[in-house]
This record gives sequence, C-alpha cells and structure tokens, in this order.
Amino acid sequence: MTEKKQSGFVVSDKRKFTSEGELRPDAEPTPAEAAPEPVVPPAAPPTPAAAAAAEEAPEPVPAPPTEAAAGDAQQSYRDSGKRIDERIAAAGHSAEGFEVTFEHLLSSLYMTALMQLGMVHSEGAQPRLDLMGARSTIDTLALLEQKTRGNLTEAESKMMQHSLYELHLAFVEVTNALTRPPGAPPADPPRGAK
Repeated sequence: MTEKKQSGFVVSDKRKFTSEGELRPDAEPTPAEAAPEPVVPPAAPPTPAAAAAAEEAPEPVPAPPTEAAAGDAQQSYRDSGKRIDERIAAAGHSAEGFEVTFEHLLSSLYMTALMQLGMVHSEGAQPRLDLMGARSTIDTLALLEQKTRGNLTEAESKMMQHSLYELHLAFVEVTNALTRPPGAPPADPPRGAK
C-alpha cells in the first residue's frame, strides 16, 4: 500500500458564478456589493449668477513652504548639484559652462522663438512652424523685459532689446508670408529694418 501524504495546501474555489453563469449560493459578496452606495439625486443646474461667481473665484494659492523647509530643499539641491559637478569633473569635463546666467536664459528663449518660427532647424530637417508657441515665447521675453526693467546691467538690457527687436520683426515677416495671397509681391520691410 502506498501512503498518501497530506500537504498543508488547500484549494478553495473563489469563483462567484457556476459554469452555467448562475451565482453560486456560497459565493462571498465583494465589499462593493455588501454596502451599496446611496443614490444621490442629480444636482440642479447652477444659476447663471452662481456659475459666473464660480468662474470669477480664483483658486486658493497654497501656502508657501516654511523658511526651514525651503532652506532644506535649497541645500539638498546644492548638494545634489555638487555631486553631479564632481562626476562631470571626474569624466574630464568642466561644469562651469552649465552655469545659468541671465544671458543664457535670454539666449535660450531667443533660440526657442526662432525655432518655433521655423527660422532655425537641424541640418537636413524640415522647419517646423509653431506660431502660437513663438508668440508665447516672445511675450515671455517682453514680460521679462518689463519686470526686470531697471535691474539689468547695460549689456543685459541691450541683449534683451536686441532680441525682442529681432523676434518682433521675424514674427511679422513670418505672419505676413503666411497671410500674403499667392503670387503677391513681398511687403515692404517695416520702418527701422535694415
């Protein structure tokens, strides 16, 4: 005779339905079935005055972090940056060229706007036009110019004015080209253009 060893392994059928598709009498209800959610009647549509008030009410601005939390986050950021700089230096490169300056910010926004206008693109690639993106980038530069007025060095101020001037002319040139009827001669350059 062979002995049957019993293991601690137990098979229990947790299926809720029989092979015929009927609910098994011993099936345990799921938590969602055990307590059905109450039926909530649909809300009445808001009155026009309530809808206007809801649209006008600004979303609450979250409280700023505490000074200690902000200081901790800034210190952690600096420590992480130092570790990255050490790895860059270990690879034989310098991290000094990656320092963010106001001139780098202006150059980045300027080049972004030129790419969005389709005036700068990778070699062999088709220019991609994003007029709304270019307009937003140019408006961002104009906002920066307005908000930093009086706080810039002479070189930064000249770079800002020059960038805005060139981008305004480029935007007008592109939009004029897009709105010009086929076969029409190009428009005269705006006053002050070279």
